[in-house]
Amino acid sequence: MTIKKQAIIAFAAILITFLIINTANAEGIFNFGNDKETTETDDTLVVGFNNQFPPFTYINDNGEVSGFDMDLAKEVCKRNNWTFQPQPIIDWNTKELELNSNEVDCIWSEFTINGREDDYTWSEPYFNNSQVVIVKTDSNISKLSDLKGKNVEVQEGNSVLKTLEENKTLKNSFKQLTEVDEYDVAMMNLESGVCDAIIADSCMANYQVSKNSNGNDYKILDEIISEEQYGIGFKKGNDELKNQVQKTLDEMFKDGTVEKIAQNYTEYKIPEGINNP
Repeated sequence: MTIKKQAIIAFAAILITFLIINTANAEGIFNFGNDKETTETDDTLVVGFNNQFPPFTYINDNGEVSGFDMDLAKEVCKRNNWTFQPQPIIDWNTKELELNSNEVDCIWSEFTINGREDDYTWSEPYFNNSQVVIVKTDSNISKLSDLKGKNVEVQEGNSVLKTLEENKTLKNSFKQLTEVDEYDVAMMNLESGVCDAIIADSCMANYQVSKNSNGNDYKILDEIISEEQYGIGFKKGNDELKNQVQKTLDEMFKDGTVEKIAQNYTEYKIPEGINNP
């Protein structure tokens, strides 16, 4: 074989290698936009929520994600051309871990700002909540001081627990404070006499009483335990996403959309708690 032919063959081999490498790179470039992780980051809002927080976030009788917060999140996604992806947080105690590990983009689920101000990057508060007490109508409990010596229940992980830690006089007056997984369980315990009272967020309390077939058997005390505000929690430092969501939510307040959505939950007194900026 002549030197000239050897040179031609070597050149051809180099050229083929070059074409293979660049073809692979080109495919990588063209497929980048189809990468699932990239799509979720750019075009999908993964919303972490607790499905036991009606009427803000829950699974309805049709097995669909529902609630006031979810309706707001869906509308925010619609206006930004994002895909709405609700992600239930099964263990509510892991919510911060899931946010920090990018499993979810935000936590939007009856989420209390007070006491957590430095733990997340927060939206502006959009809802004013109060913590109240549910008792049986024929109970001798009519004010907070009547809870002395009583068995009280609260949902596990609820901000009520932090409130009670700050109000030890009230907490220590209880005979017993028990945490339960769901308020449905607490309501059954109240009905059967296992507990004497339930402490819950106001809209949750109204939801539980309203949906109960024996709703007249229960009452919510006029005296509240504390007041707090709900916001949307983002990973610490994620101001870009927070600002875009906040901008859209502000527009929804301004054009009346938030109020319109809230009217779907009048039975649970959500319109009364709207915090219009």
